[in-house]
Amino acid sequence: MSSGGHPIRTVDRQILALAVPALGALVAEPLFVLVDSAVVGHLGTAALAGLALASTILVTAVGLCVFLAYATTAAVSRQLGAGDRSRAMQMGVDGMWLGLATGVVLGAALWFGAEPLVAALGADDEVARQAVTYLHWSAPGLPGMLVVLAATGALRGLQNTHTPLGVAAVGAVVNAALNVLLVYGLDRGIGGSGLGTAVTQLGMGAFLAVVVGRGARAAGARLPPHARGIAANARAGGPLLVRTLSLRLAILVTVWVATGLGAVSLAGHQVVNAVWGLAAFALDALAIAAQALVGHALGAADVARTRAVLRRTLQWGVAGGAVLGVAVGGASWAYVRLFSADDDVRAAAVAALLVAAVTMPMAGWVFVLDGVLIGAGDGRFLAWAGIATLVVYVPAALAVRAWAPAGSAGLVCLWVAFAGVFMAARAITTGWRARGSAWMVTGSATR
Repeated sequence: MSSGGHPIRTVDRQILALAVPALGALVAEPLFVLVDSAVVGHLGTAALAGLALASTILVTAVGLCVFLAYATTAAVSRQLGAGDRSRAMQMGVDGMWLGLATGVVLGAALWFGAEPLVAALGADDEVARQAVTYLHWSAPGLPGMLVVLAATGALRGLQNTHTPLGVAAVGAVVNAALNVLLVYGLDRGIGGSGLGTAVTQLGMGAFLAVVVGRGARAAGARLPPHARGIAANARAGGPLLVRTLSLRLAILVTVWVATGLGAVSLAGHQVVNAVWGLAAFALDALAIAAQALVGHALGAADVARTRAVLRRTLQWGVAGGAVLGVAVGGASWAYVRLFSADDDVRAAAVAALLVAAVTMPMAGWVFVLDGVLIGAGDGRFLAWAGIATLVVYVPAALAVRAWAPAGSAGLVCLWVAFAGVFMAARAITTGWRARGSAWMVTGSATR
């Protein structure tokens, strides 16, 4: 069986060759949060709730800069498909310099703004103290993390997902060891967890910068910072920044609602959110493969292969979401014990995890379509779609804040709004776009 002259088995092999290593790298990233949650959770409910706020702020800050990876993947893969490896590598180098500069500014902003940011989320005194402490110790790692994003994007565009996998795997192990050593061995509390993560991120960024730098030099690209190239990368990532901002605002609204439902709901939300992040990044491995393959196909002006990648990655995404849903929901009663000894927190987390499990197939559809459109350079549409979905979600979240009870019932209502209403809005908008052809711009230049 074939599609447009491209056998399905060939497309499947290409998808899996990129997605399987990307899966390991992506799963390693939320494992940082899972390890932090498991280690800090046994310091008490206040510490776990504080980590929920601090990690949300950090993930939001890093997530806003995910354009460093996504835009770089799309640009590098398109230039590679068009046959210009030197230009492809130059875009990767410029992206890393942009990541470093952005990370320094963002890290300083979070360090000095930790207290007002935490206060804005409405935490009480002890939870706020824990959150601020974690932010102060983890903020110095942001330059490393953003360099990791840009370097990983460049390597994905080159269809090299094995190197990011190796670095992420080593980083996850180092992070776990440092967390246990600093939190328990040296009795540094939640601050030790933040410091361990920061040190790990800086090391990962340095290693990947060397790898991409060597490849760029071999291809004849320049290594020093170049203002014009950095500015071009920033402009290309602008629409994706807007798209990501809309997603992160939705997550912040969700945490704000969970905070208003009480410490038990907030702690339970941290557990559910950590598990959701693990599953979401696993599904996003297919989106990474779609980004690289779609960008390469459009750069080579191969529309038939673009359509074949779209169809097959969507099929894989929905099926993968169904499998993950069974695992997330079926085993929830067992693994929540890793995160908290509080029976109320466990009960709330299990109930909300069942909601998350049911919506996983739809999430697989959404993440893959995001990857396809990002790989095509369709950032402007994604920006407008992100704003539209946020407009749909906010009233649902506000209704939960106003009328839902505290505890398990309230957390379930919140996840019905987030994993149900919000994800459905994203599925409809991206699905409508993918049915047309306006996003399939071919050649080395994008819109």
